[in-house]
Amino acid sequence: MKRFFMLCVFTFFSVWCLLAQDISGILDSTVNYTAGSGDTPAHSFGLEEYANIRLRIRTGEKASFFAAFNLIAAAGNSAGSVLASTAAAGTENYAAAMELERLYFRINGDYIDTEAGLLRMNFGYGQAWSPSDFLNPRNPLFPNARPRGVLGMNAAFFPADSLKIMGFAAGPKEPLESESGIIPGLSVDKHWDRASLQALYACETPLDASPNGIHRFGLSLKADVELGFTADALYTLNPGNAEDIEGLSVGAGFDYNFFGGDLYLLFEYLFSGYSSVSSLGHGGSWTNHHYLYGTALYRFNDFCNVSLSTVLCFDDWSFSPFATINYEIFQGVTLNLTARFLFDQKTFGGSKAGELGPVTIVENPDGSFSEKGAKVIINAGARLRF
Repeated sequence: MKRFFMLCVFTFFSVWCLLAQDISGILDSTVNYTAGSGDTPAHSFGLEEYANIRLRIRTGEKASFFAAFNLIAAAGNSAGSVLASTAAAGTENYAAAMELERLYFRINGDYIDTEAGLLRMNFGYGQAWSPSDFLNPRNPLFPNARPRGVLGMNAAFFPADSLKIMGFAAGPKEPLESESGIIPGLSVDKHWDRASLQALYACETPLDASPNGIHRFGLSLKADVELGFTADALYTLNPGNAEDIEGLSVGAGFDYNFFGGDLYLLFEYLFSGYSSVSSLGHGGSWTNHHYLYGTALYRFNDFCNVSLSTVLCFDDWSFSPFATINYEIFQGVTLNLTARFLFDQKTFGGSKAGELGPVTIVENPDGSFSEKGAKVIINAGARLRF
C-alpha cells in the first residue's frame, strides 16, 4: 500500500513538472553531529538531502494552481527525525520520504480573491512568536523550518486599498480521527503609513472534549516608530471543557537596525497562559509560561553574515543558544554552519532539569520512559536555490 501511494505521488509530481510554467525551490545538503545526553549516544553523525520544489500553473489571467513537494533522503541520526515526522520508507542505506507540502488554487476576482486546498493561512505580525498564528505556528528554535499547511479555504475582500476582510475555514488538526472539528473564522487587516492592525475570530466546532466549541480571539499590531514594534495576543475560550485549554497568550517585541542595516537586533517575549500540554500551539512543546527570544545578525558584506540567537525559559532558567554563519560563494549557492547548545540548571551542577535543557523524558513504544536529548548539535551544509 505504501509503495502504491508513493508511486501515485511520484506520477502526480512528474505530471506537474511537465505542465508547470514556473518551477523554483531549494536543495539543502547537510552533515550533522550530535553530542547526546541520557540514553542518546554520546557521539552520532547524520547526512541529509532535502529538496523543496515549488510549481505553478497559470490558467488564464485570473486563476493559478500551486503545488510544493519535499523530497528527503537521510542516514544516521538524521534518519530518525525523518521517520518520526513523515511517512518515510527505510532502505538498506538511507531513509527516504516524499511529502506533499502545498496543493491549492487561487482565483483573483474583481472584488474577492479566493484560495482553497492544502495551503498556509498565516496570522499575526510576530517574527519569533505569534500566538494568533494558531493554524501554522512557527518555532523560533528552528527559524528556517517550513511550517506545515492545513486543508482549508479563504476568501479576501478589499473594500479599500488599506483594508482587507477575509473569511476562512480550516480542516481538523487530526485528519485521521473520525471525530474532528473544523475551524471557520474571520479576520480584518487595516494598514496605515507606519502601523498595521489585525483582528480575528475563529470557532472550532464542538467535540466531546469541547462540547461548546473552542473560541479564539486574536489581536496583532505592528508599528514603525524608530524601533520596529510588534504585539500579538490570542485568547482561547473553551466553555464547558473537558480539557484545560483556556487562557491568554501574548507575544511582544521590537527590532532595530544599526550601522545602515549591517547590524540587526530582535527581541521578543512570550507569555503562554495555557496550563495544559494539550493546548500547545506556538510551534513547539512550550509547557511553561515565560520565554524570551533574542537574535543579533551582522552582515559583513552582501555575501557573508553571522547571527547569534537564543531562546530562554524564565520559569526554569533553561536556555538554548545557537550561532549561524552563512557565506554565499556565488549567486544561488550558500554555505552554512550552525551550532546549537542546550543548558539548564543541571548543566551547571544543579538538580533541576529544564524544558530547554539537554535531557528530555521520552515515552518508548513499549510504554516505558527513558532520558534522551542532545547537549550540542552542529550542522554544516550547502543550500542551492533555483
